[in-house]
Amino acid sequence: MSAPVKKNDRLSVYIEDLTHDGNGVAKVDGYPLFIQGALPNETAEIHVMKTLKNYGFAKVVDIIKPSSDRVVAPCDYFKQCGGCQLQHLSYEGQLKWKENMVRNVMQRIGKINAPVLPVKGMEEPWHYRNKAQIPFSVNEEGQAIAGFYKTKTHSIVDMDRCLIQTGEADAILAGLKKELTAIGIRPYNEHTHEGMLRHVVIRKARATGEVMVVLVTKKKKFPQKEAAVAVIQRLVPNVTSIMQNVNNEKTNVIFGDDTINLWGKDIIIDTIGDVRFEISARSFYQVNPEQTEVLYKQALEYADLQGDERVIDAYCGIGTISLFLAQRAKAVMGVEIVPQAIEDAKRNAVLNSFSNTYFEAGPAEEVIPRWYKEGKEADVLVVDPPRKGCDEALLKTILEQQPKRVVYVSCNPATLARDLRILEDGGYQTQEIQPVDMFPHSTHCEAVAWLTLVE
Repeated sequence: MSAPVKKNDRLSVYIEDLTHDGNGVAKVDGYPLFIQGALPNETAEIHVMKTLKNYGFAKVVDIIKPSSDRVVAPCDYFKQCGGCQLQHLSYEGQLKWKENMVRNVMQRIGKINAPVLPVKGMEEPWHYRNKAQIPFSVNEEGQAIAGFYKTKTHSIVDMDRCLIQTGEADAILAGLKKELTAIGIRPYNEHTHEGMLRHVVIRKARATGEVMVVLVTKKKKFPQKEAAVAVIQRLVPNVTSIMQNVNNEKTNVIFGDDTINLWGKDIIIDTIGDVRFEISARSFYQVNPEQTEVLYKQALEYADLQGDERVIDAYCGIGTISLFLAQRAKAVMGVEIVPQAIEDAKRNAVLNSFSNTYFEAGPAEEVIPRWYKEGKEADVLVVDPPRKGCDEALLKTILEQQPKRVVYVSCNPATLARDLRILEDGGYQTQEIQPVDMFPHSTHCEAVAWLTLVE
């Protein structure tokens, strides 16, 4: 059966929803069209760009009836850059859409009927990212460019500022590329594998104001390092750490294995709530510290700790959630597959004088069953898995060991819904789901689910 529309057709459609990457969705005789720039509840004239068997793509020619939530995107680069997808939707509209998205995903994928609460958003949803990873390259004229990638490409949008990054990141964006030629540093060209500077990573601690700048270079030998340090100190006066990371691979991965201190400290320190964290050049640390505190406080509330519970934190990372839980638990045991993260977690426990924590490196689905066999049972189990969700073996372990409460922190509502269905089929009841907006102006939404064992 052929599609009811063909390439280059122009037609008027009603926009029903948004996709996970921010495109509007309209249906023509049941055939979905994904439309860049369109918002739900709009009527638009569109131009069909491409048709496949089961769906097609189109672009907006004219908005006939705009959404009441449509706004003018304040960023000059919004239509080119792939960093944000929803700046043309008011922030209130974004929160409303994310709440409905989480609720619909729960019901459609998991048949989960637990209450989905209104999204916890930000009072000021701009300049919230504490980490910027800025690729540097050259244009066709050989001039230095820096910015962020166009959607689904490795083409850099050359820019001088970003409305969701810090002022320090803007200073690097606008200033460093102008200084590179003067100090003799060539930006990296990923097509020819020539040049020196690949990325600049800027990390800022919200609580202390400390700033780390990491220069990711193709080679370890860096004759211009003193000049580079001087330029960064001038552009970012509050910098406390300047590092070099070496990556000589033909890869899209940002960091290599070798990190060198060029000036200042090796780490910066930030605080979430009452817990302090050391952040190194390659540490995983949530990029929105204000909302991270909201997220972790929600997890702590759902854990409902009275002081005598043993807690297991699967996928513990550098111990961020573990140390939040340790403030109220008798004991917290964290497991993470990345050994360096476990070393960071141990160091952060010492930094905060916690003596009731234990961290171990390894796959959660292997380590946790062994802990139970050793008598290290948990009253509460917290999981914060990657986007792919929990490993099937870990879900099986939860169902076998039956902790009284499970708190599931998720960065992907679809895999959350899938995993909740498995846990509910195994004897748990989802009591409540609280979405948290960690990434304003993007389509991403985190959520915390609270489950209890059915007696």
